[in-house]
Amino acid sequence: MTPRQQELAARIAGRRGAVRGPFRVWLHSPEMCERAESLGAFARFDCSLPRHLRELALLMAARNWDAQYSWNAHAHQAVEAGLPQAAVDAVAEKREAVFDSEADQAFYRFCREILEDHFVSDETFARAHEHFGGKGLVDTIGALGNFTMLGMCLNAFQVDLQADREPPFPDVRGFARVAVDDDRVRS
Repeated sequence: MTPRQQELAARIAGRRGAVRGPFRVWLHSPEMCERAESLGAFARFDCSLPRHLRELALLMAARNWDAQYSWNAHAHQAVEAGLPQAAVDAVAEKREAVFDSEADQAFYRFCREILEDHFVSDETFARAHEHFGGKGLVDTIGALGNFTMLGMCLNAFQVDLQADREPPFPDVRGFARVAVDDDRVRS
């Protein structure tokens, strides 16, 4: 590594415990890595959203992009942060997630619409804005954008699953989609 790459790697390892996943890829472009790490740190640790919703945004973007590495790194953190396991499972299986909290449900709907439809209905926007305000919704879009970039990086560079983790999605094996029939996966 160049001195610049070494400097960034040390900073990333200091904040995140190690240089792994997408950072191993992003270090090939130190300037990109520095900016991606900064946005990622804001989205994960410092934005206005509560921790459980930051984790939900990450999981939703990871599932949208079938980013298995990212999912496996965060599914347990999402539950630890307070997301119901049933909601995490629903996102993994591309089913509708249900939340007891009206704010959490509004957040989920907002994220789902922008990720799947690329637009948000006026009703969904108003509901989410009522709970999170303009700052919260800007932070949501920033987080989803960051986590989308993360998923794209992991898939494009085929960052492999963690060795100790099972594939999290029934319709993805390796870096490809597979057909799912009666809860059995076939190629």
